Amino acid sequence: MDIRQITQTYFVAPQVDPADMADIAAAGIKTVICNRPDAEVPPAFQADAVEVAARAAGLEFHRLPLTHQTMTPDNVARQMALATENDGPVLAYCASGTRSTIVWCLSQAGHMTADDILKTARDGGYDLAALRPTLDAIAAHKRD
Repeated sequence: MDIRQITQTYFVAPQVDPADMADIAAAGIKTVICNRPDAEVPPAFQADAVEVAARAAGLEFHRLPLTHQTMTPDNVARQMALATENDGPVLAYCASGTRSTIVWCLSQAGHMTADDILKTARDGGYDLAALRPTLDAIAAHKRD
């Protein structure tokens, strides 16, 4: 299990195993968000299996499968609502943790500088420098 901290309350990880849920709860995580579409994984790692294990470990569980095509402003807002409307730290996961980090970065555009967003992602283990033009465009749009 490779949990990476992005902020005080937002963590990301590559694909989690249902067997990891007790350890995730013991680490202080309160909510798990699945950003991985079921079509990418075998049944034992699909959201249904992870949700059963998460709830058995006392965790909240939400599904928001993300792909390049579904990384829309509405889904970015939904992810952040799921991440902030819960009691305690959140763990979002996908194949590598990258999508779960990108969605956080996109949500911060216009609230933090692109430099700070990218540094935060890099400190969490994700070099997303190529995202800078998108972050700048979102920030400019929010100022208009």
